[in-house]
Amino acid sequence: MEWILLPLVIFAVLMVLLKAKANSENSADTTDQSSSLGYRPKGALFTPAERSFLGVLDQVVDNRYRVFGKVRVADLIEPQPSRNRSQWQRAFNAISSKHFDFVICKAGDLTPVCVIELDDKSHNAKKRQQRDQFLGSVCKDAELPLIRFSAKQGYQLNEVKARLAESLVHRNPIGQCK
Repeated sequence: MEWILLPLVIFAVLMVLLKAKANSENSADTTDQSSSLGYRPKGALFTPAERSFLGVLDQVVDNRYRVFGKVRVADLIEPQPSRNRSQWQRAFNAISSKHFDFVICKAGDLTPVCVIELDDKSHNAKKRQQRDQFLGSVCKDAELPLIRFSAKQGYQLNEVKARLAESLVHRNPIGQCK
């Protein structure tokens, strides 16, 4: 009976070793594939319209604030704590791949004061409108003002400043132009 048990044990050990080797080769293949493919730069961080609007914000916002661009929603807002981990994860996943066009923060501690979305023609699409509506409700829940501007060829500095001041009156107003 012992002579049958010994080959079975040896067979089981060999199977475990072969499986471990296969797993390590698979993980090495994944690493090799991503590095052999290589990466390339995407180009400018902002579209021409976003870059133009950043210039406007830089002129309107005084030195008590800083403007950041392309900030991930989940870096500013998180789901409420929940005992239901699955529910929390779904809520987090809903925001984790989205970003705000611009965020205005207090210069001292970089606390967000408001977020800005620059709406171009793509915001006319139904799917994009659903995304915009979702982000609006997320910001409302988090009590973080979301200010929407339509993308245009040019902007009046006083109009942009007034919109920012109007939206921030209950938070920490933007104050004087530079």
